[in-house]
Amino acid sequence: MRLDRLARVLIESLVVGPWATNCYLVAADGSSQVVVIDPGVDAASRVRRVLSERGWALAGVIATHGHVDHIGDAARLANEVGVPMWMHSADDYMLLKPSSGLGPGSRGMMQALYQDRLPAPQKRVDLADTTSIDVAGLYFDVLSAPGHTPGCVILTAATDDGPIAWTGDVVFDGSIGRTDLPGGDLAAMSRTLRSVVLPLDDAMRLLPGHGPATTMRRERFGNPYLEMPAEA
Repeated sequence: MRLDRLARVLIESLVVGPWATNCYLVAADGSSQVVVIDPGVDAASRVRRVLSERGWALAGVIATHGHVDHIGDAARLANEVGVPMWMHSADDYMLLKPSSGLGPGSRGMMQALYQDRLPAPQKRVDLADTTSIDVAGLYFDVLSAPGHTPGCVILTAATDDGPIAWTGDVVFDGSIGRTDLPGGDLAAMSRTLRSVVLPLDDAMRLLPGHGPATTMRRERFGNPYLEMPAEA
């Protein structure tokens, strides 16, 4: 974590779409620019409203992984103002065809929502090629965290208010992301939990893709999935 780059950040969270996904708008204090993390299904109009109300300009969009409930409106928002969209290329199989990440049973819903096709981001940045993001006065470390999907990442930031992690669907309050969807891998999730999640600082505030915020200390001692057995 970059302990030398501290800033106070403003975070506005929205719960969007049929999967109740947490979409986060993040801005450095005093800045007029904002980054949106995980703008999923039905996020665009609500994000635009917050930008207008706060006088913010969109500086970029970051996806913690490629499931449609996290990227449904990501490229749409980024393309509207010509800003980058960051996502790991290991999840490209879901980038344009959302049902590919959810299985055959989802095709009807995806057809109804998006004709089962999402727009391509015009300014794409591959998180496979970077370990950090520096945008709009914000500094994120990017931790590869496969398991829920091959391209899952955790974003961390050191701030004046303490360390923060946006965990996507890797770890939740008392639970972890499922691994039974296309691209899910229980063994990879187990490695991620041991080598990426457990080393996080106890003081870190965790902002997950669904459900309430938590802390690393709370999850270390109360999340049963962080006690997974070692691989044989």
